[in-house]
Amino acid sequence: MRNRMKLTFDQQLATNYKSTSQKVRVLTEQWVDNSIFCPNCGRLDIDKYPNNQPVADFHCSNCQEEYELKSKQSAIGTKLLDGAYRTMLERLTSSNNPNFFLLNYDLSNFSVINFFVIPKHFFVPEIIEKRKPLASTARRAGWVGCNILLNSIPQTGKIFFVRNRQVEPKEKVLTEWKKTLFLREEKEISAKGWLLDIMRSIEKLGKHEFTLDDIYVFENELSKLHPENKHIKDKIRQQLQVLRDKDYLNFVSRGYYQLT
Repeated sequence: MRNRMKLTFDQQLATNYKSTSQKVRVLTEQWVDNSIFCPNCGRLDIDKYPNNQPVADFHCSNCQEEYELKSKQSAIGTKLLDGAYRTMLERLTSSNNPNFFLLNYDLSNFSVINFFVIPKHFFVPEIIEKRKPLASTARRAGWVGCNILLNSIPQTGKIFFVRNRQVEPKEKVLTEWKKTLFLREEKEISAKGWLLDIMRSIEKLGKHEFTLDDIYVFENELSKLHPENKHIKDKIRQQLQVLRDKDYLNFVSRGYYQLT
């Protein structure tokens, strides 16, 4: 980089490629390699793995964070096509599950529209949608893929470097990343799922300050998501306390909370 992030691709890098998909892959990977800092430690260079690395596309040699890149010409939308369903579920519980870079580009002028990262601690089984097996006539008959349900991830789990062609300040990116790192401390997936559901419920309110009664509105919705739990209001209060202890929320007064 490095004083100012360029939002255009270096088209000369792809002159030897004929297919559009190959050109896009080369251009987007090179742009990330040249332009993006590590959101975890702030290092100005992240490194590209050799092609066909089984787990990730990029890594930071300073803090060892790994990143997988997904690029789309169209708007990112509510779902993101991913690989094998079983492999994805296995990765959620592994130590080498990468973070996700998502790049939305404009092919008419070879430029970046949006670029954001989803930290790996936002990935739980509930956001992975199983797709139908491939037909018997397909080359990989019976193979089962998956979608990542982006609309099930709280907005705090989508940290923008570039939003609508505008570059976000580096300090903002680093601050937003650190804000939710506490989720990595929660090793039990079901417990993490509860925290994410409460965070998503808070966002649905669309308010900086809210009351306990505001969150109780989601009791039925949370009950459907967690049918095994018969004490939803107790669980809501418990999760709000966890979020307060992790400095995600401020406790204003009895029954009143504020986003930090």
